[in-house]
Amino acid sequence: MLRRPVPLPTALLLTLLALLGLAVPLAGTLFAAPAAAAGPVEDDEADYVVIAGAAGLRWDDIDADRTPNLWKLAERGSIGSLSTRSAHTPTCPADGWLTLGAGNLAERTGVGEKPADGQVEPNPDLPVQCEKLDVAIERPDAVGAYLPDQEAVVERQRELPYGTVPGALAESVRCTTAVGEGAAVAAARSFGRVDRYHPALPAAKEAKKALSECLLTIVDLGAIDGRTPAQRLRQAAAADKQLGQLLAARPKNSTLLVAGVADTEASSRLHAVIADGKGWEGGYLTSASTGRAGYLQLVDLAPTALNLLGRDVPKRIMVGHPAVLTDGRPADLDQATAAGTDADRRAAASRTVSAWFFWLLALVQIGLFTAVVPLLRRSYRHAGPTGPSSPPPRLVSLLEVLLTGASLALPAALIAGVVPWWRFGRRGLIFGLVTAGITLVLTVVTVRLPVYRRRTLGPVGVVAAIAAAVVGIDLITGARLQLNGVAGYSVLEGTRYAGIGMVGMGVFFAGVLLTAGTLAQLVPQRNRPGLVAAIGAAGVLLVGIPALGADAGGAVALTAGVCLTAALCPGGWLTFRRLALAMLAGLAATVVFALIDVRQPVDQQGSLGRFLTQLSDGTSGPTLARLGGANRIALFTSPLTVLALVSAVFLWVVLMRPWGGLKRLYGIYPPIRAAVAGLWLASIVGGLLGGAALNVMGAAAATAVPILTLGAMRVLGHAADRTRISEDTPTAPATMGDDPAATQPPALRVATPEAASSPAPVSGDTPEAVSGP
Repeated sequence: MLRRPVPLPTALLLTLLALLGLAVPLAGTLFAAPAAAAGPVEDDEADYVVIAGAAGLRWDDIDADRTPNLWKLAERGSIGSLSTRSAHTPTCPADGWLTLGAGNLAERTGVGEKPADGQVEPNPDLPVQCEKLDVAIERPDAVGAYLPDQEAVVERQRELPYGTVPGALAESVRCTTAVGEGAAVAAARSFGRVDRYHPALPAAKEAKKALSECLLTIVDLGAIDGRTPAQRLRQAAAADKQLGQLLAARPKNSTLLVAGVADTEASSRLHAVIADGKGWEGGYLTSASTGRAGYLQLVDLAPTALNLLGRDVPKRIMVGHPAVLTDGRPADLDQATAAGTDADRRAAASRTVSAWFFWLLALVQIGLFTAVVPLLRRSYRHAGPTGPSSPPPRLVSLLEVLLTGASLALPAALIAGVVPWWRFGRRGLIFGLVTAGITLVLTVVTVRLPVYRRRTLGPVGVVAAIAAAVVGIDLITGARLQLNGVAGYSVLEGTRYAGIGMVGMGVFFAGVLLTAGTLAQLVPQRNRPGLVAAIGAAGVLLVGIPALGADAGGAVALTAGVCLTAALCPGGWLTFRRLALAMLAGLAATVVFALIDVRQPVDQQGSLGRFLTQLSDGTSGPTLARLGGANRIALFTSPLTVLALVSAVFLWVVLMRPWGGLKRLYGIYPPIRAAVAGLWLASIVGGLLGGAALNVMGAAAATAVPILTLGAMRVLGHAADRTRISEDTPTAPATMGDDPAATQPPALRVATPEAASSPAPVSGDTPEAVSGP
């Protein structure tokens, strides 16, 4: 006899109280800026600011012997790795200099550049280079300069969704001095005028006068774009020599920012950035844009310069944030620069490897789904001795192991970041072998657990717990596995530098909700919503806290999924009333997150708080446009989109058929049905809010669908089992997945010859579930 379901308002109230009860008391301490960000430098205002840029400058170009000036500057100053994302991929020198002067994503490549003469066909054995900077500069007088193509550049930015205003940095100060062609691009005002211009740094006395004419000076140290190591060394030495001349003429009480402002190859890389001046002694650079010690964005340089000069940052047109100083830098500069070089190599290697890894994962899982279809049809045996024979046990066991391994592939790819595979040759092969080895170990451990073999939901619970634990532990320890990881996020993309990524979010959502659904099956029906709420609340906090997951949109999405799971886990249909109350609870939790985030200082706000602030001051249009563009790109270019769509079709066309087994699994285990419904809702909302389209759903499907298929196979393997219930024997529900022959009285033992030769029947919450369809 079915038990009375818990009243729905009570279930939703428990969910909401669990979420809010944990979130509100911790808001004052947990919803703070990351511990690594120590805050602005005290008394950091300078009389002068000099920005010296060298396109292509990386940390492996700098050492004590060949570039002594850069080395000494890095020893006494603050350092970091610079992500040079712009509106053009890659950020070629023209784009980098324009982005620097605008404080926003800009694109200049191909606008107004003079055609190159005698262009040579590229050598396929050498890296593909960006076009050299070649801008028309007119000198109407002996003081400044004029860029005749600036009108076309401004028009190009209007076609982009970022709201970029070229020359915003120059417009924020009274006058700007530019030295060199790239500096002229950065210092030109929106109508093309450069206030003070020098084609090259003058001689000693004239240089001191030139650098003190304006409070802001921008200097082009040249480009490091050599195709061979020897060429790069010579160009880095030349840039260092110019920097030496700049240091000799530098005004007193000035702050110097040295940065690799652009890529010079077709592949994006991390570049060096150094700050030297009062208050910038030692430590790592960071900003609210990255939230990660040691990382800055190119768009942060303009707000940093204005902040040092005591000027207000025009937040409507500049998207970056001023740099701040953080602790944690090694005392040995060799070790610190080696870390920057290592981060650059890992980020570049991960972007290359991730493309084929996700396509391979999608193809493997699609192949498994195809192979399991005939097995599911054979497993669906009709009652009586005339039904088809069961599939071979060894084949079933093999497919179970393969499905388990497929679900563990993404957690294994995250763990693979512990091994420095990017430091060796044939990096893709090494990563593949490491990931395969970790997947094998996790699979062996999983299948040897007693709960895996004895319980129908054993594989679902174990795999989900592993997925949630891997991502959760990574978030608690600083998200180091996701940072520049194949299954994480790359700082070269310029969208995320800390917290949880889109792939990790999908894995975590699947782990948390399926773990909650599996454990809810073990408790009385009336206690299930509270258990789901408690587990879900812990997951929401891990995702939403800025010092951990740092994704308020992901926390909102997971809240919606948890509310829906809690509403459905006692059993029954998804009615409009349940859906409306679940949405109301999710909305209430969203309001709490929003209020907490929006009350933080602007430089400490998360993505949700910044968006609400922009919405209030009318500057949210570019953000919405960027979000829509990111969703479109992710939708049509990612292999996870293919996996998400194929998984959805497989669930609907195969597993939800009478012979697919998923309906039976849902009927026996209502919390699993609730968890799957909540998972789809959370992953879709999380992907849309994060600009990842179906990527979150694809990662969630890669983790959840194989083990759900395994569960469907197991319940189909017992579809023909029958029990005979004696009228004088009391019936008690069997526990999840236990063998009823071992736990029930003799009157409930299998009585038919066919059932006697079959595996132990699957049990559920009621005797009706044990007795088959």
